[in-house]
Amino acid sequence: MTRARAAHKIGGMTTTTTNFRELALRAIEAMGDGSREDFDEFYHPDFLNHEGKDEPPAARGRGPAACWATAVWLRAAYADLHWEIHDVVVEGNLVVVHCTMSGRHVGPFVIYDAKGVKRAFPPTGKTFASTQTHWIRVHEDKVIEHWANRDDLGTAEQLGWVPPSPLFLLRSSLATRKARRELGA
Repeated sequence: MTRARAAHKIGGMTTTTTNFRELALRAIEAMGDGSREDFDEFYHPDFLNHEGKDEPPAARGRGPAACWATAVWLRAAYADLHWEIHDVVVEGNLVVVHCTMSGRHVGPFVIYDAKGVKRAFPPTGKTFASTQTHWIRVHEDKVIEHWANRDDLGTAEQLGWVPPSPLFLLRSSLATRKARRELGA
C-alpha cells in the first residue's frame, strides 16, 4: 500500500489518506461556490472554525450552518473567489493545505469582535492573491475542525487598505458605521 493510499482507523471507520485529502480540497473549494447542501455533505455537525471569532456572529457556532455563514460572508465581500493549491500534507486525520486565495473586492469586508462590528473596509474593486495555510481535522469522514494562517497584511496592501489614504479612512469609517447599524449594534 502506498503512503498516499495508507489506510487509517479513525473513530471505528477505516478511510484513506487520499479520501481525507480530497475531502479537504472539496471543502475549501465549496467556500467559493458550494451550495448550502454541500456544507452538510463536507462539514461535521460539530464542526468548529477556530477563525470564527473575527467573523459574523452566525459563523461562530458549530456545524455546517456556521461554516456556510463564513462562506456567505466571504462571498459578499469578494467575487471570483479561488484557491490555488500548492501543497497538501495528510498526517493521520489532519490535513494541511498550503494555497493562494484570490478574488476581487466587490462588497464591504466586515471584521467582527466580541462586541460586534470592529471595522468595515469598503469595496475597492481591486484584485488580490494571498498565501494561506489551512489546518483541517477530519472525523467520521467530515471536516470537524479548521484553523488558518493567512497573509492578511499582503491582502490589505493589495486591496489598498494599507497604507490608508485619508479618503479611504473616511470611507472605511462610514462603512463601519453602516455595518454596525445593519447588525443592530
